[in-house]
Amino acid sequence: MNGIFKVLTFILITFVIITGILLPIPEIPALGDKARVLYFHVPMSWISVLAFFMSMWYSIRYLKTRESDYDLKSFSSAQLGFLFCILATATGSLWAKFNWGSFWNWDPRQTSIFILLMIYGAYFALRSAIDSEEQRAKLSSVYSIIAGVTVPFFVFIMPRLVESLHPDPIINSQGKIHMDSTMLTVFLTSLVGFTMLYLWILNLKFRLERLQIKKLKTIED
Repeated sequence: MNGIFKVLTFILITFVIITGILLPIPEIPALGDKARVLYFHVPMSWISVLAFFMSMWYSIRYLKTRESDYDLKSFSSAQLGFLFCILATATGSLWAKFNWGSFWNWDPRQTSIFILLMIYGAYFALRSAIDSEEQRAKLSSVYSIIAGVTVPFFVFIMPRLVESLHPDPIINSQGKIHMDSTMLTVFLTSLVGFTMLYLWILNLKFRLERLQIKKLKTIED
């Protein structure tokens, strides 16, 4: 990651934080200014899905090439997906408190995300339980692919199969976005900024994992 990318990421995230807090938003019944959580909740949800899919993609690449870097990238991306999924759940719980009066209601979307967190929690448990580096990479890659396949079901399909308290998606069935121009600008900037932040942190996390492995090998030698 070059310096320009990092500076641009910082500028975008700073812009979202400042404008997300200070810029006026349209009157939304029962929410008011609390609707600003949208600027962070949806991008965090998007990053969690992206990170899980990237983890699956790197796992596929590992099984094809057996290059350990792909396994480390898959692991790093899964960790970030898990982190952003927790953050999305936390901001979603704030939304639930504002809108429904309770942080947790076992709404279909909340339940599906809880199950998804359990699936990836098991992925980390699997990795920590295997000592052999090659065996760990192979088995966790297979698991990551299976887990990645479940992501669309738990994020997009399951919450729509039954009645939900969760508000309608921002992007409707006609592909149109329900948002005024000011909110849309901040929202899209947030999506881009958080995506760049994910790529930046993923690169740092991968390099850190690789350094730790080299350090362990040096100690063993």
